[in-house]
Amino acid sequence: QLQLVESGGGLVQPGGSLRLSCVGFGFSLEYFAIGWFRQAPGNEREGVSCINPSGGSTNSADSVKGRFTISRDNAKNTVFLQMNNLKPEDTAVYYCAAVAGQCVDYPYDYWGQGTQVTVSS
Repeated sequence: QLQLVESGGGLVQPGGSLRLSCVGFGFSLEYFAIGWFRQAPGNEREGVSCINPSGGSTNSADSVKGRFTISRDNAKNTVFLQMNNLKPEDTAVYYCAAVAGQCVDYPYDYWGQGTQVTVSS
């Protein structure tokens, strides 16, 4: 069974950090572009960051540039999202998704179940 599993979410104070992980089961993430998306209550899902299969090209939403960093460890079949200087507006459910191609090749093929990130004092 092909599956993506996210972890690392939680409650953090403004200015804090979290690192999200996205692990692939049943397939190798090495050949997929992996994107992180988020959805807050009442809002549409938005793309946060994405990394291409080579790992040499990434892109991020303007709202997280300079604060979030995406990376991949193919040996661990995992993609990470390091989130620093978190703000209350970053509160959302975060999802990872995989596409057999590049970041711009919608629609994505596989989605995880999501992990909740809450930024609050």
